[in-house]
Amino acid sequence: MKNIFLIGFMGTGKSTVARCMREKFHMEIIEMDELIAEREGMSIPEIFGKYGEEYFRDLETKFLVEIQEKDNFVVSCGGGIVLRQQNIKEMKKNGNIVLLTASPETILERVKYDNKRPLLRGKKNVEAIREMMEARRESYEGAADITIHIDRKGAARICKEIRKKLKRLENE
Repeated sequence: MKNIFLIGFMGTGKSTVARCMREKFHMEIIEMDELIAEREGMSIPEIFGKYGEEYFRDLETKFLVEIQEKDNFVVSCGGGIVLRQQNIKEMKKNGNIVLLTASPETILERVKYDNKRPLLRGKKNVEAIREMMEARRESYEGAADITIHIDRKGAARICKEIRKKLKRLENE
């Protein structure tokens, strides 16, 4: 099976859905942010603080090139993966891109106690989240092969929707 790249704004449940995909469809899972943090020996906020966002985006691109030789992986991507066109090209080489979307209210509810998200520092309110989501919307939608709205849905239902839409995509 081709790789599946889960994209979407922070708090859309990419990690949770990736675990569900692993269990239900016997796929290997990669948490991109965790892998990068492990390789760098520091947390994502530390990478951002010490080296900046551009350096972090370089690490994402490097990983996407590496995974081209592998199949049957579900990759939970960082929220900003689509900010580079090269990343989108790399994901499409050997996979399908699945966009998970949610309302700003759902995002706030999910991230309000999470202090590990550097881009949300001082911006944990619906208006700021809506603005950030809107700034990335075109990039997300332009990259996605399929889109799944996750509000008020459990991971199992989302996984089934992904599988169904991917099968439909393969048959087109």
